[in-house]
Parts: sequence; structure tokens; C-alpha cells
Amino acid sequence: MRYGARVSPSALVLPQPSAPWSGHAWTILPTLGGMLRKPVAPLPEPWLTTLRDERHGTITLRGELRAPADTDRLVVLVHGLGGSHDSAYMRHAAGALHRRGLATLSLSMRGADRSGADVYHAGLTADLDAALASAAFRRFAHLHILGFSLGGHLALRWAMHGGDARVRSVAAVCAPLHLASAQQVLDHPRGALYRHYVLNSLKEHHTACAQVQRQVVDPAAARRVRRFREWDELVVVPRFGFGSAANYYATMSVAPHLGALRVPSLLVLADGDPMIPPAVVAPWLP
Repeated sequence: MRYGARVSPSALVLPQPSAPWSGHAWTILPTLGGMLRKPVAPLPEPWLTTLRDERHGTITLRGELRAPADTDRLVVLVHGLGGSHDSAYMRHAAGALHRRGLATLSLSMRGADRSGADVYHAGLTADLDAALASAAFRRFAHLHILGFSLGGHLALRWAMHGGDARVRSVAAVCAPLHLASAQQVLDHPRGALYRHYVLNSLKEHHTACAQVQRQVVDPAAARRVRRFREWDELVVVPRFGFGSAANYYATMSVAPHLGALRVPSLLVLADGDPMIPPAVVAPWLP
């Protein structure tokens, strides 16, 4: 069965933000608040699993598990680019889901926990497959995936092929659908603040890889990167053999394949989102 939406972009009504800076406020203030005070969420148990990578051997994935004993439903939370299982929005989501009686796994993609395990990319569903297959989740009959930003793209990418019949639904919040379009927005001068913040996190991930001799490129060269396309060309492309950033964006983007979704999927957009504006996403909807 296919679950791709049949919506004409011209039929979409995209409300305008109530104020020019409202999207920036909604994006920045919660992040600052999360730095000053941890969002309230149940105390987690540390979680980890391993997978085999053809280039680097065994890779360890880590996260935080919050699992009430009286539920058979688990939501896997996937962070955005530069985030981790400990990001403020991940804790907010875990707390909200816990109050609804659901178990959660806040997953860090490989290396996002600054362990030096590796770097990741927007279509790396192997990490999600490994997490879902964890022995710790055998008791859960119903699984759901909730991804934020790049994590939402990854969730939709996973939903194109499925692989675990227990997954009942996928939700993507403020996710890019077409990676080249998203890159152009993020590399625009208006995105300088967000670009600096996210790239700094990615550079920290790469530095951790260098410290355990798993770096992809010279750390000094990585630290000089100022644009996302430059980062992808320098770090992501050679690590995963894409050949070029253009090929990476073209082969990994979910935009051309939304009609092939095999799991019921929800895409949520925010009208004032300064990083992934709905107007960038709308042309790629079926």
C-alpha cells in the first residue's frame, strides 16, 4: 500500500507569520531556554546498540530511553542537523509523549553524541534500522518515528522502504524535502546565524572523530568551512562515496519519491520557520 499524499501545491494555503521576526523568536528563544534550564522530562535510562559499517567496522549508537512498564508503544525521536538526543526540543518531545503514556527513545545519529563514532548524512537510514532492531524494544508492538528538521527527512526516507512491520506511523516536523533547495536557503546570507550555530556542532562531531582517528578530512580544513555545501563536499561526499554534493542531494532527497511512502506519514510545517520555510517545501509536494 502507498501512502503518498495527493496535494497540489497551488491548493496549499500558507499563512504568513504574524510578525517578521516571530519565526526567529520561536526558533531561538526555546534553544536559549534549553541552554539555561533543562526541559522537564522523566529521568532516562542510557541506551546503546551497535551496527556494522563497511568502512569503520563496529559503530556504537547511543540515546536515552524512557519506557513506562505499562505501554507497548514506543516513539523513536530523531534530532535535526547538529543536534543530539540531548537537544532541548528532544527533551520537550519526550516529556510530552511521556505524559500521554508513551515510551520514547531519543536517538543520537552516529557521532552526534560527540563520541567520535562517525559522521552522518540526510539519508542514513541504517542508524534507524539498527535502533528499531534493538533487543531492548522487542516488547513493543507499536513503533512510531518522529523526526525534527533533517531528522524528519531521515524519517520520511525510512518510510519509503519500511523494514519493520511494527512501525505504524512517521511524523516529520519542519523537514526539508529537497536537499538542494534547503541547502540554498541555509547558505543564504540571511541564514548566517543558524548556519554558524549548526556548523559549529558539526565541526565538534568531526573533531571528536579526529581524536579517535576516524576523521574524514584534515580537522583544520573542516574547521575552515563556512557553508553547508562546502561541508557536504568536504566531509559528507568523500565519507559516503557520493561523488559530489549535487549527487548527494539528488540521490538522497525524498522530494521525488513521496508517492512511494509505505508507512502513514505526516509532514508538519511552521509558517514562520526561518530555516525551512514552507514556500521551499511546497513545490515538491505531490
